[in-house]
Amino acid sequence: MSIHSTRLAALRAHLQQSRLDGFVVPLTDEHMSEYVGAYAQRLAWLTGFQGSAGSAVVLADSAAIFTDGRYTLQVREQVSAADFEYVAVPATSIAAWLGAHAPAGGRIGYDPWLHTRAWVEEARAALAARGAELIAVDANPIDAVWSDRPVASDAPLVVQDEARAGVGSAAKRAQIADWLAETGADAVVLTALDSIAWALNVRGGDVAHTPVALAYAIVDADGTADLFVAPEKVSDAVRQHLGNAIRLHPRAAFAEALGRYAGKTIAADPERAVAAIFDRLDSGGATVLALRDPVVLTKAVKNPVEIAGHRTASARDGAALAKFLRWVEAEAPKGGLDELACVAKLQAFREATGVLLDTSFDTISATGAHGASPHYHSTPESNAPLELGQLYLVDSGGQYADGTTDLTRVLPIGEPTAEVRDRFTRVLQGHIALATAVFPLGTTGAQLDPFARRPLWAVGLDYAHGTGHGVGAYLSVHEGPQRIAPPSYPGGGPAEPLRAGMILSNEPGYYKAGEYGIRIENLILVEDRSFDGGAPMLGFETLTFCPIERSLIVAEMLSAAERAWLDSYHERVVAVIGAHLDADERAWLDAKCAPIS
Repeated sequence: MSIHSTRLAALRAHLQQSRLDGFVVPLTDEHMSEYVGAYAQRLAWLTGFQGSAGSAVVLADSAAIFTDGRYTLQVREQVSAADFEYVAVPATSIAAWLGAHAPAGGRIGYDPWLHTRAWVEEARAALAARGAELIAVDANPIDAVWSDRPVASDAPLVVQDEARAGVGSAAKRAQIADWLAETGADAVVLTALDSIAWALNVRGGDVAHTPVALAYAIVDADGTADLFVAPEKVSDAVRQHLGNAIRLHPRAAFAEALGRYAGKTIAADPERAVAAIFDRLDSGGATVLALRDPVVLTKAVKNPVEIAGHRTASARDGAALAKFLRWVEAEAPKGGLDELACVAKLQAFREATGVLLDTSFDTISATGAHGASPHYHSTPESNAPLELGQLYLVDSGGQYADGTTDLTRVLPIGEPTAEVRDRFTRVLQGHIALATAVFPLGTTGAQLDPFARRPLWAVGLDYAHGTGHGVGAYLSVHEGPQRIAPPSYPGGGPAEPLRAGMILSNEPGYYKAGEYGIRIENLILVEDRSFDGGAPMLGFETLTFCPIERSLIVAEMLSAAERAWLDSYHERVVAVIGAHLDADERAWLDAKCAPIS
């Protein structure tokens, strides 16, 4: 019996003792975070799944794991089919699956600190139709059987000073106070960790790759706030930075504090605040307004200081990746190079900048068939050598105090096939189409998404992930509300109009199961593109500079405008990152960026 089969059996035994017929295990924490601390990695502990999005349901005699199209291959490599049925979302929801598989009259448990109220209502309705019941547990049963569960991080808070943030915390809280006045609320509960970090100009180290601290905040209509965070995280310097307008409380006091708002009107985000928060506000006599966290949109529209910081961070990071690509190109054909060695070498190039604070996510270092899994994560068990005839894909980013980066490049190990070059060129054409798009105010990312897919659609191909996600300012590498994706795709969601100052990724791809993966990713900034006498328009400025592999491009497939874009882009690559390279590296870069036409 495997370790995960043993853990599944232990959970089932505990559920039986607790008079539960099943339990739902999401991959999130009490803040509805995408990336979570080690203490909250319950799904990975139970199933072995290492992806960044998924859930599982465990019943007495069956179990299922739910993942989207980004993880179709990965979940089958990491999770045993003997233990879990593979279920694709959004084609099938957890609620729908429960409605079809829960035992009639059964009691299905859930942790109200790990689900939204909307999810609870959907699951409760589906189970009721089955004659079953959804039960909120006081203690998560996974924790009861996870004997060596890590404790929550004790990393300290640090100040993100105004020179980096661009706007002081008092001004940001004044904006929130203005919003509260407009909505008629007395206070707003902030639960998203990046919202709290941005509003208070602090950062932390409680979640790998994302500089946030485990905390809650409640901002009042007068601009003061209550911050709930472990006391040992707060140094004198942080305390001085926060000032008297921010009252400090232990994080453990947050739940009780929610019951003290009788007669008050409190706003909370239905997507980011868990069901338990709404339940406690309701039971305490508060009037609750289900409204989007007011920080979300303000944070997404970067101020000039944040934009300037990103440009600086992007230049040094692009140079680090260029040095890495040159190294792989030289070393891989000799043999002996593998995915994890590449991860370590790229990390070393970034660390050589002297200012790297973290990577922005686990580096995707994928050769051959592994590249066909868009979110593949190399492990000692899956680690593969880079071999002649393969494509090597690297998707990575850095966390710097002045910006968060994310970029993807592909290079051939040896001679690429005609099919690979055709597919790569089509992905490049889609990338260029999006990078050069000009569009009216009010346009959403969902409306722009087809620009990137059209060259693939023309020959019956597509990719099963969104084309672009928002990116934070030394915060989360995946930031909403902006997206470039169909609403039904992972990362799709509500249609949010793009606004000048938003940073997104531009990352179309193509994946052939069992053979290779292709993705070209730069970050782009939404900017004003209005014309004299015309309607207000927007466009994109490309922020990422690193060579795009010319040997994979079929030049004859490119239009004159596409060739001009590529040549202009490569000219900018040399100008932006050339100064970060030595003479030999610069000579390599010049060759890589030579005109395609």
